[in-house]
Amino acid sequence: MFSMTLGRKKQHLGFTLIELLVVLAIIGLLAGLVGPRVLKQLGGAKSKTASVQIKDLEQGLEIFKLDVGRFPTTAEGLQALQQPVGSATGWNGPYMRTDIPEDPWGKSFMYKYPNGKNGFDLYSYGADGVAGGSGEDADISNVK
Repeated sequence: MFSMTLGRKKQHLGFTLIELLVVLAIIGLLAGLVGPRVLKQLGGAKSKTASVQIKDLEQGLEIFKLDVGRFPTTAEGLQALQQPVGSATGWNGPYMRTDIPEDPWGKSFMYKYPNGKNGFDLYSYGADGVAGGSGEDADISNVK
């Protein structure tokens, strides 16, 4: 009996190189199809995050106006929500629970008051940091 088993080749369990290459090709195809969709969703999420941050800053500015009687000037900027400014009598802040946030692309929000329309402008220039643009580079603002 022992002599019969010695003549047979042992059967190896595992994957051949061809099988591994086929699996890698399938994974590559799936990544090529799914990857751009995932990246597009990520970009949209950053734009939505910037819109939410702008709404939070708007609320802080509105409360500042209730206490002080005016919005901070462009020169005073958004920092007036965290620290009292010299000409702001009635300041009762800070008006934000956290530090003034940067936009999702790591840049400061732009603030302008007065804007000529009896209000303020609050905006981010998007991913490229330049006015205008489309898609991920589009400006996001409180102006309707």
